[in-house]
Amino acid sequence: MTTLTGTGTGTGAGAGAATTARPGTGLRHELRAVHALVHRDLLRLACQRVPTALMLLHPVLYLFILGGGLAALIPAASLGVGYRTYLFPGMLMMTVQTPAIMVGIRLITDRQSGYLRELLMAPVGRATLLLGSCAGGTLVATVQGAVLLLLAGTVGIPYDPVLLALLLGGMVLASFAITALSLALAVGLRAPETFHTLLGLVMMPLLFLSGGFFPLTSLPGWAQALAAANPLAYGVDVLRRSIALRAPEQAAADGLAWAGHQPPLLLEAGLLLAVGVTALLWAARRFGRPE
Repeated sequence: MTTLTGTGTGTGAGAGAATTARPGTGLRHELRAVHALVHRDLLRLACQRVPTALMLLHPVLYLFILGGGLAALIPAASLGVGYRTYLFPGMLMMTVQTPAIMVGIRLITDRQSGYLRELLMAPVGRATLLLGSCAGGTLVATVQGAVLLLLAGTVGIPYDPVLLALLLGGMVLASFAITALSLALAVGLRAPETFHTLLGLVMMPLLFLSGGFFPLTSLPGWAQALAAANPLAYGVDVLRRSIALRAPEQAAADGLAWAGHQPPLLLEAGLLLAVGVTALLWAARRFGRPE
């Protein structure tokens, strides 16, 4: 990370003078900061192979053990497809969820260890540092989701290049939204324990209300209303409807509904993007305050 900290060891005035003396370098500094933070996350992913493998093992076990067990109990007629095929988008969401959430935890631990203070000495905007963390978390989460995507054929989903691209795009949107929400939650916290407690209270209910495990239409009305405000539900729906778009024979039962009508696929994707952008802007505003 010398790219960030090595140029910012002087006083704030000195850094500002250097920036002023070299017009046109401001954007370059910002982009180098984003690149350095993304590179840091990719290096961590490459070095921490065992934790990464364990994170990937969790949804795989759900897919083949839980999916295999319930496939004999849940008739395909009620879902439109076999249960493993129905479960696959939810497992993709589970796969990208964990590394995306970890970005918020790292923000808190970096603050505690003093590493964040070193980053703040760099001659770049605070919002740029937050953007770099979000971009790195989004990329890492998408890469891990892409690994699970290799198992699509085992649940009856064809390896159609366009379909895989659509699923990859859906995972990028979902990863970005979850990463931004994680940062928005973590930016105002100081203790990792508080963050973990909040995650325990929030994330599992959101996952079960995402439609990844069972149709949302089987829930009572109040739960369906909560699901309509759940970003994870839109992520799962985008993935599931992308499969139905390219492989109609694998079309699952309807997911999210507004007043009995399913929103357009592009609208759902746009809402995911809007949630991520809004959360990131809010986090940047909070992060911009002096430590």
